[in-house]
Amino acid sequence: MRFFAIVLMIVGLGAPAVSAYGPTGHRVVAELAYKHLSPEARQAVDAILGDEFMAEAATMPDEMRSNPDEFWRQEANVYHYINVPPGQTYEESEKNPAGDALTALADFTAVLKNPSVTADEKRRAIWFVVHIIGDLHMPLHVGHPGDRGGNFVDLVFMEELTNLHRLWDEHLIDHRGLSFSEWTRFLDRKIKPEMVTEWQKAQPIDWVHEDLVMRDDIYANSHGILSWDYVYKYMPLIKSQLSKGGVRLAGYLNTVFAKAE
Repeated sequence: MRFFAIVLMIVGLGAPAVSAYGPTGHRVVAELAYKHLSPEARQAVDAILGDEFMAEAATMPDEMRSNPDEFWRQEANVYHYINVPPGQTYEESEKNPAGDALTALADFTAVLKNPSVTADEKRRAIWFVVHIIGDLHMPLHVGHPGDRGGNFVDLVFMEELTNLHRLWDEHLIDHRGLSFSEWTRFLDRKIKPEMVTEWQKAQPIDWVHEDLVMRDDIYANSHGILSWDYVYKYMPLIKSQLSKGGVRLAGYLNTVFAKAE
């Protein structure tokens, strides 16, 4: 801890604070997904969201955390992550009785398919479906119990004291200085039809299994002071996860809103 206190003093004296845009990744996933929606799914999403863009809706579960309603302050907290101890699979791990991102995804999907729910309930459900699928493509949302998905793992990135979770949620994405629309345009151009077909074969539990493999690698290689070599090593993974997240979100919504034959 003394090391990081000294680094913090040096950084505070020698460099201005770096501004980060945590919502960027969620908006990229949602905007990519919108481009790959079927006509039926796009019509359904537009009808639910009204004048709200899907990229805008993607961040609402985070933005609403300050809402004084008990649902947002208490119940919804566990919907953003999954805890799996090292060396275990999701199936082997002890489950939170209050739920997690995977159970919440299933529950909110059921709301979207239920013709009896209110318009507000459907709107909140699509907020969460879009948001959770984004979260499940950031490996540290399938975290170690006890460190809040890397939030308690301190490190330095580009002369800024931060933590492992924030590094992957925000700093690596925002380091390129791109808007979410620029990210979307650059990534979408490289997504081929065969990639869409292959990526959409995976189910939500498969995404979790993928996260566990990536998470273990990230924990093993993320210590101390990180700089350009870290960006070089992991930027391809960031691009891949944003692309997969968008394509898989589209495929998921296409299935949810497919017309019965």
